[in-house]
Amino acid sequence: MMELNSIKPADGAKHAKRRVGRGIGSGLGKTAGRGHKGQKSRSGGYHKVGFEGGQMPLQRRLPKRGFKSHLLKFNAEVTLTALNQLDLAEVDLLTLKSAGLVGQLVKVVKIIKSGELSKSVKLTGIGATAGAKAAIEAAGGSLA
Repeated sequence: MMELNSIKPADGAKHAKRRVGRGIGSGLGKTAGRGHKGQKSRSGGYHKVGFEGGQMPLQRRLPKRGFKSHLLKFNAEVTLTALNQLDLAEVDLLTLKSAGLVGQLVKVVKIIKSGELSKSVKLTGIGATAGAKAAIEAAGGSLA
């Protein structure tokens, strides 16, 4: 039976706290593991993340580049392969949303030429790239 006075934490769960500044013999005396001089050796001495001692930090030395439009969430692309698997004669934005091919926020859809289209599909209110348009019309479909 387990007694309250005999329970102890699992092996390795607890470890002794590092006692610094307690003499030469401890191995952590004098400078207490902080090295010699400098901001990091002082009490209360700290600096912000990315601070390089006053030198122009890396994130400010590099040029700002690029931008991501916040309108991208309203645009979507659908491949010819996905259109082929849809098995519908007429396709518009609502059918694509209900099929889960585009997100619910999407307002503009464009068909891109990736894969093959073997069925005749009539698209309404949906754009297409030049190559995709040619492939749709070659399969007997149309864009409106």
